Order: sequence, then C-alpha cells, then structure tokens
Amino acid sequence: MAANDKMSNKIWIQNTMILTMTGAPLFTGDILIENDTIKSIGFINPRDTEGAYIIDGKRTVAMPGLVNTHTHAAMTLLRSYADDMELMPWLNDKIWPAEAKFVNEYIYWGSALAAVEMIQSGTTTFADMYDSMHEVAKVTEESGLRANLARGCVVFSDPELKNIQKNVRLYENFNNKADGRIKVWFAPHAPYTCPPEYVEKIVEAAKSCNAGIHVHLAETLDEQRQIAEGYGKTPTEYLNDLGVFELPTLAAHSVYLNDTDIEILKAHNVGIAHNPTSNLKLASGIANIPKYLQAGLNVGLGTDGCSSNNTLNMFKEMAICSFVQKVNAMNPTVLPAEEILNMATIGGAKVLRWDDEIGTLEVGKKADLILVDIDKPHFAPWNNPVSDLVYSAQGSDVKTTIVNGKILMKDYEVLTLDVERIMAETERIARNVL
Repeated sequence: MAANDKMSNKIWIQNTMILTMTGAPLFTGDILIENDTIKSIGFINPRDTEGAYIIDGKRTVAMPGLVNTHTHAAMTLLRSYADDMELMPWLNDKIWPAEAKFVNEYIYWGSALAAVEMIQSGTTTFADMYDSMHEVAKVTEESGLRANLARGCVVFSDPELKNIQKNVRLYENFNNKADGRIKVWFAPHAPYTCPPEYVEKIVEAAKSCNAGIHVHLAETLDEQRQIAEGYGKTPTEYLNDLGVFELPTLAAHSVYLNDTDIEILKAHNVGIAHNPTSNLKLASGIANIPKYLQAGLNVGLGTDGCSSNNTLNMFKEMAICSFVQKVNAMNPTVLPAEEILNMATIGGAKVLRWDDEIGTLEVGKKADLILVDIDKPHFAPWNNPVSDLVYSAQGSDVKTTIVNGKILMKDYEVLTLDVERIMAETERIARNVL
C-alpha cells in the first residue's frame, strides 16, 4: 500500500504489446493512465508524461483485466474439501454444514485469500454471491478490486426475511462506493431454494433499490426435474413469470436451456455466467455455449467458488471452456481463442452491465488492465499471440495488475494486501472449521 501512496497519479507503461479487445490487432506501443482512466494508447505525447510513474512493458502483453462473472469468494476456505461428490449431497452433507460454522471473521479472511488469488492471476472484476457480504465489500475496498456483490438468499435460512433486508443494507452502505468499484445487486440463490413468494419479495426489494439480480439458473437436471414437478415450468420460465428478468440479471451456470428459455433470456438481455470447470467437476453437464452465442446471448466466464473448482484461475477457465466445447460439438473450430478471450473480458463486462467502463483498452475507459509476462518458454515461439494467451498462458504469468488506475500488483508483488498474514489466517480458520 505504501508503494501506491508514493506513486504519481500518472502511470506510463512503455514498450508493451497491446491487445485492446476492440477488434484491433496486437501492436506495440505505450499506455498512459491518469488517475483512474486510460488517457492515451499507442504513441504518447512526451509532454503528457511529466511526473508519471514508469513501468517497463518489454516482453509483456497489456490486455484488459479478466472478469470473473460468478464466484463465492469466501469459499476459498473450502478449497479441496469434499471433492468428488454429486452436487446435492455435496451441498447438503458437506458444504452447508461447514458454512454454518462461518462467522464474519472467517468470511473476511476467506474473501481476502480470494482477492490475492484473483490479483495474482489477472482478474480485476468479480461477481460474488454469499453470506456476510459486508465483509466481502471491505475486502474489495482494501484490495483495490472491482466487484458486483449480492447477498445470497435462501428461504429455509430466512423465515423472517432478514437476509433480504441485509441485502438492502448492503446496497445502502456499499453501492457505488470504493471510487465506484462496487455495485450491489440482489441474489435469490436458485429456483430450488427460493419459492415464488420469496422470489417476489427479493424482486420487490431490488426494484426499490434500482439494482440487478444475480441467481443460479438451470444448473442441474435435478433442478430441472424439481421445478417441472413443482410448477410445471422450466427454471427459466419460473423466474421469468416471477418478474426476475424485468431487472438486469446475471444467470449463473444456465446449463440446461431449451429454445424457449433462450428466447426468454435474449428478450430480457439476461447475461450468462458460464462456469465450465465447476460444471465438469460436479458432473452437472455441458452448456451449449456456441448455441447461446449464436442466439445473441451475452456470455461471460466464471470460476464458481473454490470448493467446486479449486482455483479462481481465469486463464485455466478459458482453456477448459474452449476444449470442452470443441469435444462436445466434435468440432475443433467452435469457440476459437479470440471468442474465448472476448468472453473473459468485454463479454463478462457486458454480463455485469459494466462494459461502458471496462472490458476493453480504450481512451476514456477505466484503467483496469494486466501485463502478462511472455518471456517464458511456454510462450515460445510467438506464433499466435491470441492462441497463446488462451491455450498456453497460466495465471502465474500475470506480472502486473492495475484496477481503476491503481497498481495492485507489480512485478509479481501484491501491494494492497498482506499475503503472508492472509494465508496464515485462512490456515488457522480451516483447522477450526473442517
């Protein structure tokens, strides 16, 4: 933190390869950041650089920071716990009993560990749904990350609707705070945990705050069956009939969508958070992402929580996403590297309704970007930069992370958080909980 405090309000990144994600080809040049905004890209007028803090971008690629459209940050505490189980036994027998022991302190440190992992692997924006979200908001403020936060609401733990009111207070206390880096939405957990009257109460509260909705949707065949038996509808039809999609909506997973579902989501501009690793690990299924994209749906990438993924590494997520879709379609041409990068950057920004500020490197947009170190054997020879970033890059290749014009990590050193203490605290907590 001290390093950032001493830095200029200008950052001059020199001699880097720039991938804007606007459709322009990769080119070598400079980037000038002033306060929280990208001021110049390419050739920089020397008169504009007076007093700037200089970063040597040689042998790096500058690209937009990655957008993780769905996770549960505090669940880093449950990393590698209860692996290799089916979803419902995993939730009912392992995850929810462990989470019942979580107190605010635990959620703070688990979220801090997630923030470190995201900063180190190139994620600059994340969408989070969990309990005690004021703790996640604190971590977001301290870490410098950008986040869309929502308090997960489940009816069986909320007989007096207190969690909905907690989400309202979260909105009142943190929406648009941290220099605009925090947005607060509302989160009915899923159709199978939220009966109609409860969903309607959440929608009413979200409308009163002019906020969006973050919800798990159509994740498993069990969910499909349960909602069909209970209401004679698909989960998508169920939420639509309750007015959820009248609000900006982020639908996580969306593995099982029929043609009617897709039409409904398209008509309401619902964003999809695709979580390929989680869906594979829990054997939930494979979402037909090429079909969704062809239909015009906005699709971003997410990791889900570390209990159903084990990491928050969006570079890993990109590669797995592409490979699974290729074999599922038995067609190696589906979801090429450029399309995957789009999902992880500007596509994710669109899903979170943040694309007017982030997701591409353009003059006037917020300075959310990463420098990827390509001076490594697994990038050589440099035949196809876009392919290398999707299929060869590792999260650990991220050298520098900048959000809102603030350097969160430089030369692999996290500047905003105490990494050693966070790791020690989470080890202590895990021993107490698991």
